[in-house]
Amino acid sequence: MTTEATAATGATGTEEEPVVHILWINAGLSCDGDSVALTAATQPSIEEIVLGALPGLPKVAVHWPLIDFECGPDLGADTFIEWFYRAERGELEPFVLVVEGSIPNEAIKDEGYWCGFGNDPETGQPRTTSAWLDILAPRATAVLAAGTCAAYGGIHAMEGNPTGAMGVADHLGWDWKSKAGLPIVNVPGCPTHPDNLSETILYLLYQVNGQAPMIPLDEALRPTWLFGRTVHEGCDRAGYYEQGQFAKEYGSPTCLVKLGCWGPVVKCNVPKRGWINGIGGCPNVGGICIACTMPGFPDKFMPFMDEPPGGKVSATFSGAYGGVIRTLRAVTQRTLDKEPKWRHKGRTLSTGYKAPW
Repeated sequence: MTTEATAATGATGTEEEPVVHILWINAGLSCDGDSVALTAATQPSIEEIVLGALPGLPKVAVHWPLIDFECGPDLGADTFIEWFYRAERGELEPFVLVVEGSIPNEAIKDEGYWCGFGNDPETGQPRTTSAWLDILAPRATAVLAAGTCAAYGGIHAMEGNPTGAMGVADHLGWDWKSKAGLPIVNVPGCPTHPDNLSETILYLLYQVNGQAPMIPLDEALRPTWLFGRTVHEGCDRAGYYEQGQFAKEYGSPTCLVKLGCWGPVVKCNVPKRGWINGIGGCPNVGGICIACTMPGFPDKFMPFMDEPPGGKVSATFSGAYGGVIRTLRAVTQRTLDKEPKWRHKGRTLSTGYKAPW
């Protein structure tokens, strides 16, 4: 799936067509869940992006630890870290920098380092993830934060954490722009939705190739077409909320708000899109929404599985309103769930038609 041989010609300037490199750093504080999630993408798949199966795509070379089986840190067909050194030297142009995992604050300790990626060629000492970000971000055409950890800090940035973890935008600045004038693009989720991530990568590649307008982002730097609606608006269970029918235990098909679901206020398209091939999605399969795509996750949404404070108020009103609605709908349903008065059960026809029997 990798295209290292093609990318090598791109580094020397002898290729027949330009190559857009994707440099993927998963050396932040992370579980690599976003990398694993991307392997499940289908609309588009990472294979379609890398192999140029989609019309108008530039030639792409992906330098991604999860799939780069040909390369090792120091041994193999190529030295994996060398591609990042080439970007540092200005030999890869253009490239998209993808960051996975939150960025720790290396200035709040006396010794050692929180996380790193390869060594500094001049000192031979480990180079920290934050140092790589400072070096490569100004040289990148676009910077994409994959997953909530990279976008906003995520689990590692909970109150009281010892690392001072933060998102890419917290580190670089929320008004930061790439040399191409692109803001940081956040695709949150814990993990991120496979197709949300692959679709955003696809959009950026088209934009780099001059075939797409400026990527539309909201105030939290999320693509608006993916995060412009709430979980509730696309949830299979939303009708039960309106009717005031709430689950009291898992396994019920009704609304999950009283079990701790934050869907009515969380910006996420997972229930609408499904997880893989349109199937699944947290509330669709009985799981509550814990708000993993939101900048305040997890602190603002804990403890999980407790009814949200706003849910108690809205559920009370919805319960009262829904009771009336259900009664009125039941009356209407009884009158509509039968044939019209000029048609009735039995062998006698009253429609003017002469029976042949």
